[in-house]
Amino acid sequence: MTTALITGATAGIGAAFARRLAAGGTSQSVGVGSGHNLVLVARDTERLQHQATELHDLHGIEAEVLTADLATDEGIAAVEKRLGDRTHPIDLLVNNAGFGNKGRFLDVSMADELTMLKVHCEAVLRLTSAAVTGMRERGRGGVVNVSSVAAFVPRGTYGASKAWVVQFTQGVARDLTGSGVRLMVLCPGFTRTEFHSRAGMGTDNIPNWMWLDADKLVSAALSDLARGKVVSIPDPRYKALMGAVKLAPRGLLGGLTAKTGRKYGPK
Repeated sequence: MTTALITGATAGIGAAFARRLAAGGTSQSVGVGSGHNLVLVARDTERLQHQATELHDLHGIEAEVLTADLATDEGIAAVEKRLGDRTHPIDLLVNNAGFGNKGRFLDVSMADELTMLKVHCEAVLRLTSAAVTGMRERGRGGVVNVSSVAAFVPRGTYGASKAWVVQFTQGVARDLTGSGVRLMVLCPGFTRTEFHSRAGMGTDNIPNWMWLDADKLVSAALSDLARGKVVSIPDPRYKALMGAVKLAPRGLLGGLTAKTGRKYGPK
């Protein structure tokens, strides 16, 4: 049985990955059919333990708990160490941990901006490197880095950090062509999770049609990974929107995203 490590595993998209992989994933690069053993990573030990017990009881898989704060060097190092364990190798890494800051640039403290870059960029870089080193030696494995459609529009530090995740993943995927290791960046739109409430962001003004279901999103993402896609936008609505974004002039796009952010963003 293969093993998947998921960061930010206790809620939202991370929890949906845990449920789907425990029940049986679809990615050919990490095994087909039976459920995957899991390493669940988050900051809240109690929630992790409850989640691990529930997934074990439901699916009969082994679920290991690793408490780590990826905003700290110690937390990143702890996950790096687990990813580098050759006796209990990780076959799939899902870099999902992330958060949003409420407020425009200069309204958010520099400390909070740097923490976002630590989690969204440095942690993704270091954990991908730690995972891929062993995967390349074994000639198989996969990494899913969770970004956002915000990566494709000029919209603050959050979008900029997620744009880095897209470019980084595409570049590493190219460098590892033929190694047996698959990399994919997942770019969802608005998804019903704890993300916005944790950031103190209001969501009542976001139209219903823009919301995605986390479980359906993850199923589509794993299918894209199995097909060897490098960039996954797992919904026709957002694929259409991002297609329009590519055609829009950058100057016009900047004005539109600022206006849209004021309309649909945090209040």
